Amino acid sequence: MTATKRPAEVRKRPPWWVVVSMAMVLVLLALLLGGMSGLLPKAANPFATETKDRSGPVLLKSIQDMSRYEAASGTFQVVVDLDEDARFLPDEVRGKRTLFVGKGEVGAYVDLGNVGEDAVRVNADRTEATVRLPRARLEKPALDAEHSYAVAKQRGLLDRLGDVFSDNPNDERQVHKLAVRHIGSAAKKSDLTARAEKNTRSMLEELLRSLGYEKVTVAFTNGGGKS
Repeated sequence: MTATKRPAEVRKRPPWWVVVSMAMVLVLLALLLGGMSGLLPKAANPFATETKDRSGPVLLKSIQDMSRYEAASGTFQVVVDLDEDARFLPDEVRGKRTLFVGKGEVGAYVDLGNVGEDAVRVNADRTEATVRLPRARLEKPALDAEHSYAVAKQRGLLDRLGDVFSDNPNDERQVHKLAVRHIGSAAKKSDLTARAEKNTRSMLEELLRSLGYEKVTVAFTNGGGKS
């Protein structure tokens, strides 16, 4: 008797758990690729990110009574070019350069809280009034965070390696301070205070004339206000 020959090639089927595992990996891979390419809607994408605001409640630190007449404001924009070089190393190895566009506002006001009784004089017929006020002053520049942005950042090799292991918020803070400083300097050279005094004068003249005064004189002096 001749023995029956087995087939030359006998293929074994993989175990069921191997088939199930491979199928799950393929499904997860397809979902991941679909979510990254935007083919899946956010509701059906298990890998979609969700942004949550976990900020704490706003705390009221202080309240101040204001006695200023905000008479004018100016909007300024500056391009800050901050370049930090190492003395004996090329910029490609060690150095930082940041181009930052800063936009902010500066207000000009007249402090009416220091105006005393001696600063207002009225004639006997109550037809003429003279008001002495202090010179207009500038507010601190307020940087507009929404419209201020970094145009370009260049880092040397050593600086890029350092950024991997540390997060230094002083880089952004430094260009912000420079932008505020330049905007403040530009505001001092502008005609904001002169515009504020002109608007304050017009406001008081219109107000006092509506009260019956025929001649109104508003003067701004360094000694204006309380004597």
